[in-house]
Amino acid sequence: MLNLLNARKAIHKTQQEVADYLGISRQAYSNYEAGKREPDFETLLKLGEYFGCSVDYLLGNKKDPAPKGEVSDEDIKFALFDGAPVTDAQYEEVKRFAKFIAEHNIRPKED
Repeated sequence: MLNLLNARKAIHKTQQEVADYLGISRQAYSNYEAGKREPDFETLLKLGEYFGCSVDYLLGNKKDPAPKGEVSDEDIKFALFDGAPVTDAQYEEVKRFAKFIAEHNIRPKED
């Protein structure tokens, strides 16, 4: 998690402020920054949203953070498949299904 510190400093926040946002202790967040512990998937998504960068950037897979609101294919694959390897064919099938849903205005039923 080498980029957590850089991302936090870029938005001028303290460890305590980030920890409060996540609902964890400052020490728990500090352990993420120090590489002593790794955040779970949901926490990674929250951190990316809070810092306005991609999960790939936080994980050290990209040198530059993606602008807020921009989602890379790698972010989507990570979110859908929890980091498991995904073939291009599998990913294309997911994209085709998403397009079908959008074109047919399919919405989940509300309770």
